[in-house]
Amino acid sequence: MIDTHCHLEMDAFDKDREDVIKRARDAGLEAIITIGSDFEGCKGAVELSQKYDFVYATVGIHPHDAKDFTEDIFNQIKEWVTKFRIPQSVIRIPKVVAIGEIGLDYHYDHSPREIQRDVFKRQLQYAKEINLPVVVHSREAKRDTLKILEESGITKGVMHCFSGDMDMAEKAMAMGLYISIAGPVTFKNATKLREITRAIPDDYLLIETDAPYLAPEPFRGERNEPAYLVHTAKAIAEMRGISLDDLARITTLNAKKLFGIGELPEQGEIAYKIRDSLYLNITNRCTNKCSFCVRFHTDYVKGHNLRLTDEPTEDELRKAIGDPSEYKEVVFCGYGEPLLRLDVVKNIASWIKERGGRVRINTNGHGNLIHKRNILPELKGIVDCISVSMDGHDEKTYNRVCRPAFKNAYREVLSFLKDAKQYVPDVQATVVAMEGIDVEKCKKITDELGVKLRVRKFDVVG
Repeated sequence: MIDTHCHLEMDAFDKDREDVIKRARDAGLEAIITIGSDFEGCKGAVELSQKYDFVYATVGIHPHDAKDFTEDIFNQIKEWVTKFRIPQSVIRIPKVVAIGEIGLDYHYDHSPREIQRDVFKRQLQYAKEINLPVVVHSREAKRDTLKILEESGITKGVMHCFSGDMDMAEKAMAMGLYISIAGPVTFKNATKLREITRAIPDDYLLIETDAPYLAPEPFRGERNEPAYLVHTAKAIAEMRGISLDDLARITTLNAKKLFGIGELPEQGEIAYKIRDSLYLNITNRCTNKCSFCVRFHTDYVKGHNLRLTDEPTEDELRKAIGDPSEYKEVVFCGYGEPLLRLDVVKNIASWIKERGGRVRINTNGHGNLIHKRNILPELKGIVDCISVSMDGHDEKTYNRVCRPAFKNAYREVLSFLKDAKQYVPDVQATVVAMEGIDVEKCKKITDELGVKLRVRKFDVVG
């Protein structure tokens, strides 16, 4: 995991900073970003980033301290960025990774609001000029924060320790900003924050401690520290219905992408775990071009890179799977239509069944069209469940949403669903709840076909 926001340089850590950093390492943290918020804080953050290889820094002036902002301080911020952002012979990797903590705070008003807005705008402009992300603080200042961000043209950054409403989160994400969740999400009275946390798409989620502040349960009221990030992460994972490993992988990937730290996975995965199931990514080819399909805007699902350079062989798949009985089920899914590789599916599915595994296929239902024959009898006995993307209440809607390569695809999908019951024990249809799809009409169709319907949320994958 990566703690994307803490304040290791603060006085609260003076007595045991070394121990705090060691506990963070022992807790499994891959990196820590310590945040500058005033001149001394920025200086301390930069110094810590030079002392520890897995500690990174940001520099910026917090709205509380905006009244103390001077040209000399601004010039020093620029000097830190120039010196420690660009890799040099002595500095192998950038250590100043963002401008922040900057923003507006209308709750405490430690600085006049006009000055807060001016200092916020200047730092945003500088961040845009040098192409660094921003770390944004906003408390009881939704309208002005969003207005200034939009006018700045900033497209890279994070709303730190988010405490706004869903409308604010959606508007920030529309600008390209991430939403970071901290310890308060574990508090009993955080109903609204938990709802927002569940709703944030994977691609926009970050986690943080804001240490020494806002310790999560069961440490509420005590000094917070980066090692406690795991408690917040566990709570968020439970809220989102995923494993801690899933949550850690998703948020670590997002932090690396935003702040430019660490290495991103370059190779597409052919077997990837989500919760307690294993998914097989055997092709990126598909006979649909669905408007909602995640593969058109990212290489990643739940933090896994699924963009293949080559389609895997059967030997590669068997090696990647290992013992299939270790998983709840093994799912043919990935970034394409698995039934395009029917022989591979049949051979690997038989191998999985022989070893005590359970097999599911996620398909667009075009298998018979692809192979110009009824392939369902060939799946009997080797497939336990088949999930078919119906994604439309009529042919016109389906063609608009899915843009199939075949004529009469919708009718063939319905026929595939109806016939699949004869050969596969568990058959279900899925639809994505999006504008223009009548879920009730879809339910009526699946009832007539005698199969279950599962409604998928738009923008929620895996």
